[in-house]
Amino acid sequence: MKLFKYSKLFKFFTVIFIAIFFLNSCGLYQKTDQRNRPAQAKDRAKQNIKEGRGVSLKSIIGRKGGNGTFEFSSSNPMWRASLEILDFLPLATVDYSGGIIITDWYTDSQKANDSIKITVRFLSTEILSNSVKVIVHTKVCDNNLNCRVKETNSKIKEELTSSILKKAAQIESDQRAKKKKK
Repeated sequence: MKLFKYSKLFKFFTVIFIAIFFLNSCGLYQKTDQRNRPAQAKDRAKQNIKEGRGVSLKSIIGRKGGNGTFEFSSSNPMWRASLEILDFLPLATVDYSGGIIITDWYTDSQKANDSIKITVRFLSTEILSNSVKVIVHTKVCDNNLNCRVKETNSKIKEELTSSILKKAAQIESDQRAKKKKK
């Protein structure tokens, strides 16, 4: 019984020793002089950035984005314009990589039985009328809570599309003006 206990203990310490050896030889553990390191975490982070230490997605993946042209959502005028236009509505789904914004059901206080739900799909990042598709669904419920949902080709759809395109053009114009100033 004691032999079994000692062999288990021996295996445990052997594994720990090998793990420490490999981690140390890989350079993961490096002795540092704490007198040369800032005490505050924010200061240490700044020093690490200056020294080029740390992990970034670019270093992990080895390339920039999937097709080489990754555009962050805050620099996409169509995306920003859509979020600004729809900011009064509760959002259910917002997926930049999928290019879709879906609002939750919204009910106006005047019509308690009528609700709308808006879906905005981005077909391109260019500011063109065919770059964005707006879908408006209406839900009408009676007193027994029997509801009917249907897609609507209402004036709201046209106004939203027009507002998004105008706002996106304005945002893009502002971005160009800022670049020229620099």
